[in-house]
Amino acid sequence: QVRPVESGGGLVQAGGSLRLSCAASGRTFSSGAMAWFRQAPGKERSFVAAIKWTGGVTRYADSVKGRFTIYRDNAKNTVYLQMNSLKPEDTAVYYCAADRSNVLHTTPNVYDYWGQGTQVTVSS
Repeated sequence: QVRPVESGGGLVQAGGSLRLSCAASGRTFSSGAMAWFRQAPGKERSFVAAIKWTGGVTRYADSVKGRFTIYRDNAKNTVYLQMNSLKPEDTAVYYCAADRSNVLHTTPNVYDYWGQGTQVTVSS
């Protein structure tokens, strides 16, 4: 069973940067995908970015394209989300999720394993 563990959240001013990490402990399958979702107060959980373990193919939400980068370190079983040019509307709890399939799904209910989330707050 995969247990994603997020870290790296915090408070940053608008225009700043943060890097989130997600360690996928217990991962035994070589394929599959990891994704980042976020949930702001009063809103539904929404897709941010996803990456395949094999080949590193990525997918992004339109709202973060050009500002966020997802990448992975297979040897460390860790996925990262580099967030640049942050905006107040990026404020949310960010969740890491794992899926055994090799498809970059954007709907949260497809993902089998979830982390506890890490808070990102962007001040204006």
